[in-house]
Amino acid sequence: MIKDFEKNIKIFKAIGEINRAKIIRILSTGEKCAGRLLEEFNFTQPTLSHHMKVLIDCNLVKYRKDKTVTYYSLNEETCCNVKRFFNYILTNNNINKNNF
Repeated sequence: MIKDFEKNIKIFKAIGEINRAKIIRILSTGEKCAGRLLEEFNFTQPTLSHHMKVLIDCNLVKYRKDKTVTYYSLNEETCCNVKRFFNYILTNNNINKNNF
């Protein structure tokens, strides 16, 4: 996953939207239900659902349902992979055209 540019860039694009970046920041403190996330924003539930779908589709966020409540949390494995990828693109001193 470290050298997988397409998957990682999809994640960077997802968190390049300010509200999704804020959602990630909120989820970094632990699992939250949709209602709790909505308290932090001035938008509707359908808008939250759209943002969450984008974050889930790139595997950055996972969810679970408990009856009628949806809970969201960060996918820690993906977060670690993204950190390694970012470190890789910042520190690789052996760049050649075969690495792309």
